[in-house]
Amino acid sequence: MTRRHARRARPSRPWPVVAALTAVVAVAVAALFVKLDGGFGGRHAGPATRAYVGVFAPPAPASYSGVAAFTAATGVRPGLVAYYSAWNEPFRAGFAAQAAAHHALPLVQIDPAGISLAAIARGRYDAYLRSYARSVRACGLRVVLSFGHEMNGTWYSWSYHHARPRVFVAAWRHVVTVFRAAGARNVTWLWTVNVIQKTIGVPSPARWWPGSGYVNWVGIDGYFLRPSWKFAALFGPTIKAVRALTLDPVLISETGATQAAGKAAKITNLFAGVRAYGLLGLVWFDADKHRDWRLAGPAAVSAFRRGAQTVAQVRP
Repeated sequence: MTRRHARRARPSRPWPVVAALTAVVAVAVAALFVKLDGGFGGRHAGPATRAYVGVFAPPAPASYSGVAAFTAATGVRPGLVAYYSAWNEPFRAGFAAQAAAHHALPLVQIDPAGISLAAIARGRYDAYLRSYARSVRACGLRVVLSFGHEMNGTWYSWSYHHARPRVFVAAWRHVVTVFRAAGARNVTWLWTVNVIQKTIGVPSPARWWPGSGYVNWVGIDGYFLRPSWKFAALFGPTIKAVRALTLDPVLISETGATQAAGKAAKITNLFAGVRAYGLLGLVWFDADKHRDWRLAGPAAVSAFRRGAQTVAQVRP
């Protein structure tokens, strides 16, 4: 504040006091945000939610045929189409172009399977990352990228049983930095975590948070396995933990339901949860892997179609 704009200069506050006041204000704003929203999701809770309805449908990215079949079966044209990319695999620009032609965003989960996160952070794989980044930049399309999803789980080589959270954070920041240096500004960075499941040792993802300067969206993966499971209990604790870190948009980035859990009922509950928490949307895992998550049968297909109709889809 200059003398020209103030009648009387105020003494500056000590930095610790400023920081404390800032923290209090942030907490108060977050609490008000939650109170007004009725959940921990976003600003647009309720029937008018604009959201992405997405899908992973094999054999993506080798072919768009699975996505086309999903669209034909459900009557829902996805706004996000996902695929999983092995380390050292090039960016599939052709698949991204097909997604764009169908008015969808490509969402790529880059999996560093068997790769040292520390080596990534040290720059050992920068040639690969720069090549990938140049391909993404050259495609000229908006691309959603994630790296090392479900790192707070125990089942991947990059998870916390194999790598410390601080090493993951260093690797994540390095990947983002390399892409930005290569001019790949058309990337939306999706930080993807697993739902908190303390019974099987999946903790809060807070220790893996790379910082708001390195993340645009947050993804949460979770599946309905039992009839008693509901959206609030399955996703709510993780959404709350994420909201303590950031107010970035939250996407249910990988989800499904078993037939034993009551697939049609869970789909209805899933869309209701996305609306109630004001989330960015959801990505259905339409594959037979470990369990059969595919939409099958008129009840499940009808529930998915009705659910998609309750949100106004975002289009790129």
